[in-house]
Amino acid sequence: MLLLLLLLSSSAAAAPPHPGDLRFREASQFYNSPGCPTPVSSSPDSSCSPSALVHVAMTLDVAYLRGSIAAINSVLQHSSCPQSVYFHFLAAKSIPYLNSTISSTFPFLAFLIHPFDPSLVSNLISTSIRAALDRPLNYARSYLAHLLPSCISRAVYLDSDLILVDDIAALSATHIPSPAALAAPEYCNANFTSYFTPTFWANPSLSIVFEGRNACYFNTGVMVMDLERWREGGYTEKIQEWMELQKRMRIYELGSLPPFLLVFAGRIAAVDHRWNQHGLGGDNFRGLCRDLHPGPASLLHWSGKGKPWARLDAGRPCPLDALWATYDLLEPVVSIGDS
Repeated sequence: MLLLLLLLSSSAAAAPPHPGDLRFREASQFYNSPGCPTPVSSSPDSSCSPSALVHVAMTLDVAYLRGSIAAINSVLQHSSCPQSVYFHFLAAKSIPYLNSTISSTFPFLAFLIHPFDPSLVSNLISTSIRAALDRPLNYARSYLAHLLPSCISRAVYLDSDLILVDDIAALSATHIPSPAALAAPEYCNANFTSYFTPTFWANPSLSIVFEGRNACYFNTGVMVMDLERWREGGYTEKIQEWMELQKRMRIYELGSLPPFLLVFAGRIAAVDHRWNQHGLGGDNFRGLCRDLHPGPASLLHWSGKGKPWARLDAGRPCPLDALWATYDLLEPVVSIGDS
């Protein structure tokens, strides 16, 4: 019997906790520097406050909650005006649990959770190369301009698998010349044609969409969005039109990214690459460790299959995962064998 208990406790310690059972320790409180606006109230009706210097939008779900908590923690730690950053979370379900978790982990955080109805996109999603890319919440960023209050003219969208090591106010202040509605780091050395199928490129009535555009790949996990221009340009509807076409004929393979490229590639304001050191999750290869790209880094992004929390829990971390771990607020799981 004793041997059985030891085996059970060992197995429980090795198994990762169920996402719904995660508990996080309370984050440190961070204060505004001299010269910052008055701190934003944490009440839900303060989202339109003029004291909100930066609006940050993120999706929030149970599966990626640990990553979201670390990302929020990193934003606050490196912000010169952390009490003037307002967070907007797009969530499809488990809102009471998510709300209580954010509130207890960041008691002084100004935030609002915006319900996202998965039925808006569920009949528009086509299967892609990875099941994780097909979650309806991945498409919520396309609806951001309509989910956030109309008083908000600009927002920084961030994925949940990243950390900032620089002041987010500098990213939010990116100049977006008219008529562009979006700013993001561009990667013009990437093979742009690979993001669409031969069927797309063989059809002149489709491929002509990029004529006259210096179309480059950009990663939608880090974007500065001019929400007023987005609404005026009807960009949500334009993205939906491409998704509807994809349901009729296969023109791409990679989830929510290609519709963004079809609408915005070659029509965005470029952001310095330091703001999205992406691919640290190994792109589409599990277990592949990546180094930082040459040059300075303000944001590290574990895009790809390998997430730092999963590799740390499995005891097979990549070198850069140790940096992510410094922002992790997960409470250690205590097993029977530890008592």
